[in-house]
Amino acid sequence: MSLPRRHHLLAVLLGASLLGCAATGTRPPPAAEPTIGEQREAVLFWSQAEREAGFRRMQAQFPSDVARRGAEVRELPVGDPLALPGGEAWLDDYMDRHHVAGLLVLHDGEVRLRRHGLGFGPDDRWESFSVAKSVTSTLLGIALQQGHIHGLDDRLPVYIPELAGSAYADVTVRQLLTMTSGVRWNEDYTDPQSDVGQMYRGACVGDQAHVLSYLQRLPREWPPGTHWNYNTAETDLLGIVVERATGQPLAHYLSEAIWKPYGMEADAYWIRDECDGSNTGGSGLSATLADYARLGQFMLEGGRIDGEPVIAREWMEGAVQGQDAENAPGRGYGYQWWTGEGGSYSAVGIFGQMIHVDPARRLVIVQLAAWPRATSSELVAARRGLIERIRQAVDTEATAPGGGR
Repeated sequence: MSLPRRHHLLAVLLGASLLGCAATGTRPPPAAEPTIGEQREAVLFWSQAEREAGFRRMQAQFPSDVARRGAEVRELPVGDPLALPGGEAWLDDYMDRHHVAGLLVLHDGEVRLRRHGLGFGPDDRWESFSVAKSVTSTLLGIALQQGHIHGLDDRLPVYIPELAGSAYADVTVRQLLTMTSGVRWNEDYTDPQSDVGQMYRGACVGDQAHVLSYLQRLPREWPPGTHWNYNTAETDLLGIVVERATGQPLAHYLSEAIWKPYGMEADAYWIRDECDGSNTGGSGLSATLADYARLGQFMLEGGRIDGEPVIAREWMEGAVQGQDAENAPGRGYGYQWWTGEGGSYSAVGIFGQMIHVDPARRLVIVQLAAWPRATSSELVAARRGLIERIRQAVDTEATAPGGGR
């Protein structure tokens, strides 16, 4: 079997090195261990078996901070089972074909459907990938309400002075929220040489987060606020804004602002950067299936705890109002929440993660999965088909004689 050119070259160089060592009687230098950042990048290229085993134990594989639960747990009452079109046979097939680890549907705050797969249990946690972006944005909305953030039109150097003189010098917090910074970025999950494939690589630059030192080197491609371009690193940057404004890691602020007061059932974990210890706002949050559902219910209730709003009204008004997203046909993007039809919105992560909120139907849908690819049009279409079946089941109940809940 022939080696790819790059691997063949590496083999030749390694062989020459070993021969040289044999001739001189010296030992070859030990192979460099991959950095934590490089190990994180490798997750994008895990095998199917590695994904199914690894997504449930990210906190054991990478340094993480804990978002502690509180003493009181918000119960999720169990309602009548939801009858999906196609029944159990269709759902079993969907779970198997799409490598679904967990599926939970809340309607009117009641559990109407709950399924587990891949050996994933109710007490296990699962990596949410870019669902964390929506959480980071929501924490910024709370920080705005509490006065830690002065305004969404503040320029980033107000909170991160290191960005002065970079392409981010004139970018505002709002433009970071909407991913319209105009800075060049390539988010190709299949390409190890893309920006998203390199952002955590290499040695630390002082005590700066990997992403901060990486983004300072990037050029501008469009004027700020004029072009939408999906960018995981910018949500990491948003997380740094929140951490510096509040004076604590995202995980600890999440615990204080949502996890404890809303009554989550279990601690959550958030991966931290190896260089400065900041939690990576664009990904790395792991929680239980039920707590992701509680997070969706928190949003469905307008970001209120005990009847009191904890999120700034300005943030709530913009968070789920989609702008024109030319690179995401049929969808819009608010403040790190994807917007859909009928006022619905979603937190979405690669490999099949989703929290879907449908206020009109009083509905929350959570899916955790280990898709065979980070994303594809076919996989996304299948997930939309699931949402549509759940909506259809809820609508059928509402229109049946004596129906409505």
